[in-house]
Amino acid sequence: MFHSRLFYTVLSLLVIAVFSASCSGGGGDISSPDGAINVSVSTKGGSDGASLVYSVTFNGEKIVSDSPLGFVLADGGTIGSGLSLDYTEITEVDNSWQTVCGKSAEVRDHYNTKILVLKSSDGREFSLHLRVYDDAVAFRYALKALDGESNLELAKELTGFRFTGDYNYWGLHFDDYNSSYETDYTESTLSNITPETLTTLPVLVKVSDTAWVGVTEANLTDYAGMYLRGDSTDSNLLSADLSPLPDGIGVCVKGGKGIHTPWRVLMIADNPGRLIESDVVLNLNEPCTFDTSWIKPGKTAWDWWSGPVVEGKNFKGGMDNRTMKHYIDFAGDYGLEYMLIDAGWYGSHTDGDADITTSIPEIDIPGLVAYANERNVDILLWLNWKCVDRQMDEAFPLYEKWGVKGIKVDYMNRDDQEMVNYYHRVAQKTAENHLMLDFHGAYKPTGIRRTYPNLITREGVMGLEYCKWSERTTPAHDCTIPFTRMLAGPIDYTPGGFSNTAKGQFKYQNLGPMTQGTRCHQLGLYVIFESPLQMLVDHPSNYRGADGIEFLRVVPATWDETKVLNGEVGDYITMARKNGDEWYLGSITNWDSRELDIDLDFLTEGDYIAEIYADGGDADANAESVDITTMPVKKGMTLTVKMAPGGGFAARFVPKR
Repeated sequence: MFHSRLFYTVLSLLVIAVFSASCSGGGGDISSPDGAINVSVSTKGGSDGASLVYSVTFNGEKIVSDSPLGFVLADGGTIGSGLSLDYTEITEVDNSWQTVCGKSAEVRDHYNTKILVLKSSDGREFSLHLRVYDDAVAFRYALKALDGESNLELAKELTGFRFTGDYNYWGLHFDDYNSSYETDYTESTLSNITPETLTTLPVLVKVSDTAWVGVTEANLTDYAGMYLRGDSTDSNLLSADLSPLPDGIGVCVKGGKGIHTPWRVLMIADNPGRLIESDVVLNLNEPCTFDTSWIKPGKTAWDWWSGPVVEGKNFKGGMDNRTMKHYIDFAGDYGLEYMLIDAGWYGSHTDGDADITTSIPEIDIPGLVAYANERNVDILLWLNWKCVDRQMDEAFPLYEKWGVKGIKVDYMNRDDQEMVNYYHRVAQKTAENHLMLDFHGAYKPTGIRRTYPNLITREGVMGLEYCKWSERTTPAHDCTIPFTRMLAGPIDYTPGGFSNTAKGQFKYQNLGPMTQGTRCHQLGLYVIFESPLQMLVDHPSNYRGADGIEFLRVVPATWDETKVLNGEVGDYITMARKNGDEWYLGSITNWDSRELDIDLDFLTEGDYIAEIYADGGDADANAESVDITTMPVKKGMTLTVKMAPGGGFAARFVPKR
């Protein structure tokens, strides 16, 4: 509930007939470069004025009908009665840029754009910036303060997404804004999203078999994270809801002399796989302006998953140099670029007042860095965000001096404006000190890794760690998040558990944790899940000599091309990714066994040797069973993939030399 001391001014964009006339003749219309997507901005309302609305069509079918735009301000000012409109002509932009790491090496940024500018009689200006891509619609607001106004405060955003029917959707729901985005995705219809339902982004909506929409936001900078709520009078309308500032007075955004919102994004395609391939979230962020040659994607060993004891493996570990060297040795032997030293190296992980510039006596970070470097391995460190907030100015230069290459920051669990600004400060400060960055306990990505490519990955997902205390990370969950959470960007899911269980065999346990589904399901995740920093979650003794470890040795963490070959949300997915002159294929299924014929049309011309990792014939009972074969293949051939319940498939295609 908003604080009673605030006087609310609704900027509902009441526009007189002059505005309506100005919008006629296509003034508010804009289409994608290929013409498939059209956006229309118009007015709707009574004789005393009208509110600004937009609608979207795709391939001639209206998918979003008149949806509201605007703000509720909390500054006590007035807007005035007369708003005039001007707009720029449509401009086509077509550029390309090189990524540092991710799902593609080169990104095309191709869109049509225009700006609608409204000005009130009291001098207040408001503009709506529109971009329409071949696979997305994006818009953002810019609002200027009046002369004499020192600080704009925003209580609410009136943005809505009114779909044209009660369509199926997939989304995450929470009771409040303090969340790490770690829960199960709901599949239901839009009418089941109530005003009381707090729904996070991205949301995937199936309009029809040939029209899919992903709703998210991009370039979340100095603003509050956006959620969606249902509407009590219109079951097809999803309304924006902003994460409030923690002071509790009902203000969501403090904007000084002006406010620029994040981009509100509707990703649109004829099948959900095309949404996964889209780069629109990245494109809506500013380019990087610093040298990135020191940023190195890769795979990392990790001590946290196995805990202090690995039963039956003749090794008792702990937070000490001996244990860390054990993991470093494994990383070096199997060509992993990193070893992540997780919570406990400087003290209690829950202590926000701990000193992150000093390790416990059992840990020698500079010594471990030197030991690792002798084995071509670099060190990453875990940190509590509160400690980082207090000590980043002294800690980050120290880590660079030690030779540490990156940090994992955890436990934020918020996305209000203050926390969003914290993310940007940490990204900037780590970049200044040549540290890569992984956010855990985090909100969804919004593409700022284009601006800060050292922000190499983040969590914001219910990952494999949940196997230690729940049965929630199922094969069906794994087949859902590529179509939902991964639309926003990389996911640090921490895959690779090698204690695999068939259906009915799994039990959660903190020590010696298991995974649900087959060994090949875990292998397939390294192709399916985008993350330029990929964990090998398990204990070294579970990997050494195990079937499938050779695939994990060679599979890259960054890609030149990405293609989604097939899939149904929650059921299965197959993806092909290219790195250099090699292609990799990953496929996973839910608890249904599945046989798929995969056309190898994604391969470039020439002969390849396929290294294939498939579920063994008994994988429905013995989930660790893997059939490893090689065969010659070439473009145009068809590969038959058979997956056990909870199964998977992985392959590497190496050009024949």
